[in-house]
Amino acid sequence: MSFARKVWRLLVGIKDGLALIFLLLFFTALFAVLSARPNPGFVREGALLLDINGQVVEEVAPIDPLQALISQTVPVREYAARDLVRAIDAAAADARIEVLALDLTGFLGGGAVHMSEIAGALDRFSAAGKPIYTYAYAYGDDAMLLAAHSDEIWVDPMGGVAITGPGGESLYFAGALDRFNVTANVYRVGTYKSAVEQWTDRGMSPEARENLSQLVATLWQEWRANVRAARPQADIELVTTDVAGWLAASNGNIAEASLAAGLADRVGTRVEWGERIATEVGADEWSDEPGAFASTLYDPWLAEVRQGVSFGNKGRIAVVTVDGEISDGEAGPGSAGAARIARLLDEALDDDLDALVVRVNSPGGTVTGSETIRRAILRHRDAGIPIAVSMGNYAASGGYWIATPAQRIFAEPETLTGSIGVFLVVPSFEQLLAEYGVTTDGVQATALSGQPDVLAGFTPEADAVLQATTASFYTRFLTLVSEARGISMERADELGQGRVWDGGAARQLGLVDQFGDLDAAIAWAAERAELEEGEYQVRYLGSDAPKYDTLLAQLLLGGSDAQEEARDVAGIFAGQQMAQLHRVLDDFDRLMAVEGVQARCLECTAMPATHRSRGASSPSRSWLEVAGRLLGN
Repeated sequence: MSFARKVWRLLVGIKDGLALIFLLLFFTALFAVLSARPNPGFVREGALLLDINGQVVEEVAPIDPLQALISQTVPVREYAARDLVRAIDAAAADARIEVLALDLTGFLGGGAVHMSEIAGALDRFSAAGKPIYTYAYAYGDDAMLLAAHSDEIWVDPMGGVAITGPGGESLYFAGALDRFNVTANVYRVGTYKSAVEQWTDRGMSPEARENLSQLVATLWQEWRANVRAARPQADIELVTTDVAGWLAASNGNIAEASLAAGLADRVGTRVEWGERIATEVGADEWSDEPGAFASTLYDPWLAEVRQGVSFGNKGRIAVVTVDGEISDGEAGPGSAGAARIARLLDEALDDDLDALVVRVNSPGGTVTGSETIRRAILRHRDAGIPIAVSMGNYAASGGYWIATPAQRIFAEPETLTGSIGVFLVVPSFEQLLAEYGVTTDGVQATALSGQPDVLAGFTPEADAVLQATTASFYTRFLTLVSEARGISMERADELGQGRVWDGGAARQLGLVDQFGDLDAAIAWAAERAELEEGEYQVRYLGSDAPKYDTLLAQLLLGGSDAQEEARDVAGIFAGQQMAQLHRVLDDFDRLMAVEGVQARCLECTAMPATHRSRGASSPSRSWLEVAGRLLGN
């Protein structure tokens, strides 16, 4: 019996050991699946197929594949603007690439500066003597701007072109808050700081309307100038001022109307578009799909381009990216978590850098987060190296706060900047509770005991402290601007007051130094560091690994050849309204979060295609799901 027990224990031990080994192998394999990069594919002679099935951004946000599986939503694929520009420029110089095939069917747009940068790369590709053929089921503003730089624009017979221009309606909640007896306690400094008006008013103030009207007019002018320069035959006035007459002339056929207005060259299906390109580069011998042509996909092409980049070894220039709303924590990439960005900057202090370039694409956020990043930048300036700031689509409010340590600020005409002002909004529910018979009572040692109290309401003393805090932050903001730009406090206040400026106005007013993109800022920093072109390497701080390089993420998003969801003109309009609803929900999230005093530009996030929702997922997300999120607030 004793022998049998020993044998049994031995068998149980072997079983447990095998189970542990199996579990270890299973989790090792799972880790490999989640972290291993797929085969980058092949680069072939023929066309470079850019199937931009998602949104163009400054910095690609990471995907949590397991969270995506649990939530059963498909994340929106994001494309870094600089990667697209790099891919197009490399293709222009590579003899294997004869044609650029641009498929914008699933394109969700991007910021104005990003669109201008990509359009510039398309022009350089054309200047190399190589044709560009663009196809989309339907075109919105951003897609049309890129397509205008093509040799041939194809539109599907069931699609068309819909030019809307910037602007639109915003929601104001003062009436709703009154109805539900919710008090919005507002503290702000700045005549033009309209970020609080949605909670306090039933419509735009005259100052906010003046400011936003000027911004919309500037962006619209820049868009039209870009399209007209690339495509002089486009009758933009016709399709935006007499829409009904324009469509009636083509019997309501939007595709044919687009052709007649010079916005498209050919009406045809994607198969016919592919067959047209095949006459230039040959058919795809590896595929029997209709309309297939010899091509290289974006992902393998970008992988090869990255592998072929050579750097000098004499100097080092670091680029740190501040993208998205500024918060105090570790958020990002794709969101500007101040603690994360400050850590990246501090770690780089030991890297013997010759210069630092700060790429800012942010509407601002918390004052404390902005100051954390500013101080981290200052530590590099104190180390004696040149500091340049490159502004993207926007660098406003907190985004401008962190630009103040720079010795040179670069922006583009479409950049939105300024918004020098601060505010704080805190909801309280004392009237709502009183309506249902809930009262409060207690003992306080001082008038500030238990304050601010979102249930019992704020005392005058709490109001005074919060307003004084907000005002002191504004004074600090003006001091930073005054010292950085070499102007008086009074002049800084004139340029401040929360007013948003476009890049052209900001340059004239001295808030930025010159027009130029990120490459121009890097070149300036290299010159100040006495580095010749080709002698230095540019290092982007943070993880530069592609965020779509795991097998599971590839399964969620599909590869470069994934079939995107075709959107007609009505689908484009619906997508714009869904994006607006997401902005509303994000505003409610911020109201309830109460993240402290804010230096944030509301006008910036209201501009088309610049807003990344806190919970961005597939644009096909149903209205019912969005309503559920609203009710969940």
